Amino acid sequence: MATTYTVIRRAMITEKALGLKETEGTLVFEVDAKATRTQVKQAVEALFKVKVHAVRTANMAGKERRRGKFAGYRPDWKKAYVRLKAGEKMPDYVNNL
Repeated sequence: MATTYTVIRRAMITEKALGLKETEGTLVFEVDAKATRTQVKQAVEALFKVKVHAVRTANMAGKERRRGKFAGYRPDWKKAYVRLKAGEKMPDYVNNL
């Protein structure tokens, strides 16, 4: 059984993610690659004490990175877009940006 902190790895703090948070009430997280939508929903509800309306996930392919003549790939990862129900207070996990 996955715990809350193993399902949600980190919150995405990018310009696009913060824009989605402000305009659409959607939070963006990097999650475990094996996590299901139900597990992500339960983890967000338990961690932030909010009600979740919908969860969308996307598998992101790792990018190629080079160090001189040597090339390798970053690992693949999974992203979750979590939309909160109407009227829910947005959690403040970003301060002092």
